[in-house]
Amino acid sequence: MARFQQKVVVITGAGSGIGEGAAKRFASEGASVVLVGRTPEKLEKVAAKLPQGKHLVVPCDVSKADEVENLAQRVVDEYGRVDVLVNNAGVIVQGRIDEITLSDWETLMGTDLNGVFYCTHYFMPELLKTKGNVVNISSVSGLGGDWGMSVYNAAKGAITNFTRALAMDYGADGVRVNAICPGFTFTELTEDMKQNEPLLQKFYERIPLKRAGEPEDIADAIAFIASDDARYITGVNLPVDGGLTASNGQPPQA
Repeated sequence: MARFQQKVVVITGAGSGIGEGAAKRFASEGASVVLVGRTPEKLEKVAAKLPQGKHLVVPCDVSKADEVENLAQRVVDEYGRVDVLVNNAGVIVQGRIDEITLSDWETLMGTDLNGVFYCTHYFMPELLKTKGNVVNISSVSGLGGDWGMSVYNAAKGAITNFTRALAMDYGADGVRVNAICPGFTFTELTEDMKQNEPLLQKFYERIPLKRAGEPEDIADAIAFIASDDARYITGVNLPVDGGLTASNGQPPQA
């Protein structure tokens, strides 16, 4: 397929995991990919794996509005257009609310929520011109609660309704806004869990497909929702979770 020929796709958090998977998928379908993240070395490694094309590496901390504003201007100067914005950058803070610090809250909200707002704010004028679309990477944690993840849940829950509201605001302008909600997925953020077989088995008991997601699983869904194959879909928070959210949370009894 070549659904993104002549398209410019901006991906935040592109240095690993889901962002890297999405960059590879979009590039394989002909897109010019803008790889955004805080670590230039990681971005360059991903860029080197992409099919030949006019790709761009832009170091940027999405929690800082001025850096995102400069990012948007850089992309416009380089390409003259933006067709897809994938808001993927995120961090995780674990712990009950009495255990985390104010700094933990501010760090997570700065990247996971403020970053989505800043990127959407500064890129929307260009997306209006191209009738492009926004794909927010939320989480099944934005659809329900998790033990010890209240701060992360708060950010992802906000993205859930932000996605719906933006879809309503910009649908008449031809801009679609959707979110992908991954379940348990193997990325750098979950690397330690790969070595914890008993914990993995507890997760698998709740997942009908009996495995964790891979970045490619999520990337395929991102590419679909951003493509014209999904041209009549907007305002959707799509779980990509192996069936996790289809259950009532109770594992089968032995």
